[in-house]
Amino acid sequence: MSDIAIKVEGLGKRYRLGEIERYRTLRDAIANAATAPARWLKRAADRGAGDVATDARRDTIWALNDVSFDVRRGEVLGVIGRNGAGKSTLLKILSRITEPTTGRAEIFGRVGSLLEVGTGFHNELTGRENIFLNGAILGMSRREIASKFDQIVDFSGVSRFIDTPVKRYSSGMYVRLAFAVAAHLEPEILIVDEVLAVGDAEFQERCLGKMNDVARSGRTVLFVSHNMTAVHGLCDRAVLVDNGSITATGSPSEVVGQYLHTVGSGAGQTVDLAEHVGRSSSSAPLMRSVVVTRADAEGVGSIPMGADLEVRVTVKPTETLTRPVLGVVVKDIYGAPLFGVNNRFIPGYTLAPVNSPSVICCRVPNLPLMPGRYLIDLYLGDRQKNIDVVRDAIAFDVAAADVYGSGSLPPESAGPVYWSASWTVEPTPDDES
Repeated sequence: MSDIAIKVEGLGKRYRLGEIERYRTLRDAIANAATAPARWLKRAADRGAGDVATDARRDTIWALNDVSFDVRRGEVLGVIGRNGAGKSTLLKILSRITEPTTGRAEIFGRVGSLLEVGTGFHNELTGRENIFLNGAILGMSRREIASKFDQIVDFSGVSRFIDTPVKRYSSGMYVRLAFAVAAHLEPEILIVDEVLAVGDAEFQERCLGKMNDVARSGRTVLFVSHNMTAVHGLCDRAVLVDNGSITATGSPSEVVGQYLHTVGSGAGQTVDLAEHVGRSSSSAPLMRSVVVTRADAEGVGSIPMGADLEVRVTVKPTETLTRPVLGVVVKDIYGAPLFGVNNRFIPGYTLAPVNSPSVICCRVPNLPLMPGRYLIDLYLGDRQKNIDVVRDAIAFDVAAADVYGSGSLPPESAGPVYWSASWTVEPTPDDES
């Protein structure tokens, strides 16, 4: 057991829809114990009267169901899955923010959690005061916090405002300071939930670097992210959570591959976007479906290298889109963007207004991708504003083809993108010496 940092056995969490979970105080516990016999008698009487209330009648859902796994000391475990799969619920239980309904979780070591922007911060306190407060919550002594204080402030980039109440911070400043505290105060176990999705590109790059340092320092890390590149690069092992259960565990490449094969469909198959889990929380659900096809064929299972790709999106506007914009970003299986096209920035493609259900088609000629599986993010907008954003909207496969007409296929080692080029040989000038 000495090499185990986290042990989870049969963990389950049930929620009743519409019920607000609140924290229990000592008074609550005493009152609950005192009234328990009366509640038991009432339930027995109800059963005798034929009351067959069930979980289904009470509108309950299981956010987690019989989850079991171990995390070794010094291991970096990636937790991946769709939105609503149960990942955040798992981390909240492990961080002791909420209690499990069934099962148990044992944690052997001091835990630091970064689950939401500014977790553990007090709005009325300054950045300086919150560093010491948050450090104390993480179980650090004042001396430990003081020894890391300058590093925390330098990393966060908010030194100019360190004595300003954090209620005046922007969300970016908030998350910079929160991440800096959690990453620098060196808890034995660090739990991180999608923090790298917040902030600008420069800050995300610094976070990835710091996470890499943390991962290589021998600390135990639970890392939830939709950034498959980060999961692949940082984690020793990964688990896939789906519908509250762990459906796969193994190396990051194996688990990421299994996850991505559950995303979207192959070419020629329509994906319903009405309630897609990849939709941004601030989006209006105007995009209803999407299909990826080869421009000159229907119902194909994959797109050959060099073929013309079509992305056809059905939209149902609630008001007129005066200047419709459709952005398409193609990513590799780890979520790293390869290229994007958007008629907002390409002249000559101003679309007619859309005020009724329509299909907007984006064609990518001579698809420059090597064989493999790829993901597409969709951005629907009007003029300069994005209205509906769906990430990992659909997946499609690219098949090998003799794109150069040489009678052979390009080598797989060339990377995800292929391109044409030309070569010449030029004589060197005569040596004049």
